[in-house]
Amino acid sequence: MRLILASVSPRRRELLARLGVPFETVRPEYEEQHHSVEDPEATCRRLALGKATQAARRFPEDLVVGADTIVILGGRVMGKPTSLDEARRMLRALSGQTHLVKTAVALACRDLEHQSVFVETTEVTFHRLEEDDIERYLSLDPPLDKAGAYGIQDWSGVFVQQVVGCYHNVVGFPLARFYQHLKDNGLWPRLLTLKHL
Repeated sequence: MRLILASVSPRRRELLARLGVPFETVRPEYEEQHHSVEDPEATCRRLALGKATQAARRFPEDLVVGADTIVILGGRVMGKPTSLDEARRMLRALSGQTHLVKTAVALACRDLEHQSVFVETTEVTFHRLEEDDIERYLSLDPPLDKAGAYGIQDWSGVFVQQVVGCYHNVVGFPLARFYQHLKDNGLWPRLLTLKHL
């Protein structure tokens, strides 16, 4: 059995590596579809599980991890911006506000007939942002690959006034909760026996 991360996010890869267990990464071949009438947490769960189960069909003997992160402001989901203008609008909306970051993490292994998913929620409050700060951030590190148009681990971390909950969840992978989930499901000791790939 191998551990496979169905994500090309460098942030998720970096966080998962901290467990000290060898793993491979694969690009998920799951088409993300958002439904406006669906509960945001249900969407997050569905997308993470879809990524994991789709990859588990390609790698039936392996344990696959899929994840999805969303930002919610006032009940509205903020995904990844498709342009700098959209990123600018998102950051203006987040300015001086408290929002939620939800990350769903799913595990799937076809041969073990295992499938599970959990969602971690973190509350983040932004300072009031000035236009100069927004423009500086957009020029330094265009956030088109980040839900909510910011990455707490990069320069935009200065926008954050308060974090209530798991910091790593805001980065995109709630490492402590994932570790506990592995233990609770009897998977953690098994992963320690994996050989380097």
